[in-house]
Order: sequence, then C-alpha cells, then structure tokens
Amino acid sequence: MSADRGDQVLALAQREFDALLRTPAYLLLAALFGLSVLAVPLLGGAGGYLPLVLNLATPVEVLVPVLAVGLGYRAVVADEARGELEVLRTYPIDRATYVAGTYLGRAALLAVAVAAPLVLGVLAVPLTDQPAPSFLASHATVDSPTYYARFAFLAVVYALVVLAVVMPLSAVARSRRRAVALAVTAVLLVVLGIDFALLAGVAEGLIGPANLGPALAASPASAFRGLVLSLAAAPVQSGSFPAPSPLPGAVSLLAWFVGSLALASVIVWSE
Repeated sequence: MSADRGDQVLALAQREFDALLRTPAYLLLAALFGLSVLAVPLLGGAGGYLPLVLNLATPVEVLVPVLAVGLGYRAVVADEARGELEVLRTYPIDRATYVAGTYLGRAALLAVAVAAPLVLGVLAVPLTDQPAPSFLASHATVDSPTYYARFAFLAVVYALVVLAVVMPLSAVARSRRRAVALAVTAVLLVVLGIDFALLAGVAEGLIGPANLGPALAASPASAFRGLVLSLAAAPVQSGSFPAPSPLPGAVSLLAWFVGSLALASVIVWSE
C-alpha cells in the first residue's frame, strides 16, 4: 500500500470512528453488550478461567453478531443517503480504499467494545471463591488465564469477521430500511441459518464423515465455536473426546473476511 493510499485509509477510518463516537445508539448498543457479558461472571460467579470460557462461549457467539451488525449495517448506506458517497467519488479514492477505511474505523470501535467487557470480566476470577469443577479438580494446573486470553482474542476476531460480512450488505442495501432488513437476515444466518442447513445436510446424507469437519466450520459462528473448543477449551475436550482441528475454522474465518471485503469493494460503486 502506497503512503498516499495509507493516509487515505487512515483518514477515512478516523472519520468513521469519530462518527460512531457521536452516535448515542451505537454507544448504547456497545454498553448493552458489555453489561450482558459482565453479568455472567458477576451474577453466576467465575469459578476459574476455563469455566468462565465455557460460560461465556454461547452468549458471546450469539451476542457478537448482534453487536457487529448493529455497528456496521449503516457503514455504506448512511454515506449514500447523506450524499457523501458521491462527494467522496470526486476525490482520487478507489473503492478498495474507501471500503478499507470505512471498515477499519468501525472495526476499531467494535474491537474495543468486545474486548473491554471480556477483560473486565476476567477480573472476577481471583475475586470469587467457588469450588473447581470436576474436570479441574483432578488437574489443578489445567486452569490457566492463557485459555481465557485465547477466548477473548477469538471473540474479537469473530466480531471483526462478522463486521466484514456486513460491509457488502450495507453497500447493496441502497436504503436504510433495506439495510435493517439485511442486517436482521445477516444475524439470523450467522447465528442459526447456516448451522441449520448443515444439520439438514448431515441428516439427508449430503455431508459425510470425510467432509464433516470443514462443513461444520462453514459459518462464522460454527468456525468460532470450533476454534474455541480446540484452542480455548482443549482440557475439557481431552477429558471426553478429541478437540477438533483449528485449521478448518481458521480457514473459514479468513475466507469470510477476505471474501466479504473484496465483494464490498466490487459493489460499493461503479467506476
């Protein structure tokens, strides 16, 4: 990336970041996400780093797409509605630069919104005095903050991938009402839709044992789930059945991320 293009990306990112900070609805959404995450250790207790990972895995898997879509669904369509997209096109800014800068500004705030409550939540572990779960009782050295740190990192990556998925949807929406409809559809597909389709494929015999692993990592949510099981909850898996390989999940998230941003760059405007 040339210096001029890098400066353009940073300028666009700063523009998006500042706009989000001035929008109370986005800040409220981030605050609600944070309170929902913090409620798990504060109300239910932590019991250890690994138990906290297990307790937070499902809420994070469901709530992160809601937060990411809420912060990103108006990324392009809002500029178009205000006429700013046409103004930006008069500058020497190409489509990829516009998408990269717009994405980066929102991604920065999203990463903070996801990471901050997870960091605060882990502080409850040394403050709570609860008996260790049975899978830790005989392996006292198993519980480690390393597993929680992996989980927090994966949660941020998961959020950034979902935000990337939203970018082409916002570019194709053309109106705020349609952007809302596409945003709701995106949440349902990421959280439930693709997984249900995979289950149907397994039930019908369309997905066999040979390709079950990659198929189960097809959606961002299932890829995140698999990575959590293999990297952040491995001690639990070793006590019951082998943890899944992290490779399919990592490849899936990378493909969703790169493919979504590339698609957004293609459709955001015509040359």
